[in-house]
Amino acid sequence: MSWNINSVRLRAPIVLKVMEEWQPDIMCLQETKCPDEAFPFKAFKDSGYEHIHINGMKAYNGLVIFSKFPFEDAQIHTRVGKDDCRHCHVRVKGIDIHNLYIPAGGDEPDTSVNEKFKHKLDFVEEMTQFLPENYTKDDKVVILGDFNIAPHEHDVWSSKQLKKVISHTGIEREMIETMRETLNFTDTARHFVPMDEKSYSWWSYRNKDWKKSNRGRRLDHIWVSEPLKSGLQAYDVFLDARNWVKPSDHAPIMVELEG
Repeated sequence: MSWNINSVRLRAPIVLKVMEEWQPDIMCLQETKCPDEAFPFKAFKDSGYEHIHINGMKAYNGLVIFSKFPFEDAQIHTRVGKDDCRHCHVRVKGIDIHNLYIPAGGDEPDTSVNEKFKHKLDFVEEMTQFLPENYTKDDKVVILGDFNIAPHEHDVWSSKQLKKVISHTGIEREMIETMRETLNFTDTARHFVPMDEKSYSWWSYRNKDWKKSNRGRRLDHIWVSEPLKSGLQAYDVFLDARNWVKPSDHAPIMVELEG
């Protein structure tokens, strides 16, 4: 399971509720906004998640991976020279799981005037180099998280109206697909949901009735490498969580994987 939680301390109760209802073996959160020394370990360990890998900072970004199984390895990565808590990974049962929080990119899709957009593209480019340098297509790898990019036409409510809006610009869509193709990852959502059907994981707080307007984007992703593809059983978006009290603007996504 992957979820941009938009503050793990503020929303710990709904994370625990999702864990209780769905019982994921592994739960990855982004945008935890919590320094490591303030992380609420006890609540999650008491819920059965003994193994916790965190990479946090005050007020911004931050990641955590919860697991019911021991970590065989756990690492933190810096990207594009910034120690801003956007990439960590663990190995569980022989599978490397990378949790990413790709920069949102600001408002203006022009790297010459918007450093945030340049940061985003540089991050994706660096990941595109990192993956084939560290893995082959025979390795068991999962890449997931809030990528802040909706790559396909029906990953947004209106591709025509959003084609110049950051998260759905041509260069972002092209670059994230190039990253996916490095190890021929399977985009699990589109493995189960046909390309001509809408699929979202994020709805703006600005929409008072998000469900009625349904102006969403699929910013959250779970990719699996070729050796894991045959084990894919199901993909789901936990829409109910977007409607709870004080929700994140993202909904949790989950993949069932065997083997």
